Amino acid sequence: MKLSRGMSVFLLAFGVWSWVIWPTFLQNIWNDPRSWDAGPTAFFTVHLLLVVASLTFGTVIGVLGVRGLRALRAAKSE
Repeated sequence: MKLSRGMSVFLLAFGVWSWVIWPTFLQNIWNDPRSWDAGPTAFFTVHLLLVVASLTFGTVIGVLGVRGLRALRAAKSE
């Protein structure tokens, strides 16, 4: 399957966006008083899992975008 240049750029931008947004979100959750009560609360744990999953998906999606752009560049040079 070949990705278009536009789709590859979109996927890469999504990956970068994930790495910009989710660490900030985690920092905000970390500082929220609902996150701690003699240890992490369920509120914190659920949001931590959300951040980890989102960063994982963002990374995979961004890598697909990079691979799509590299494939297009390689096809052009042939």
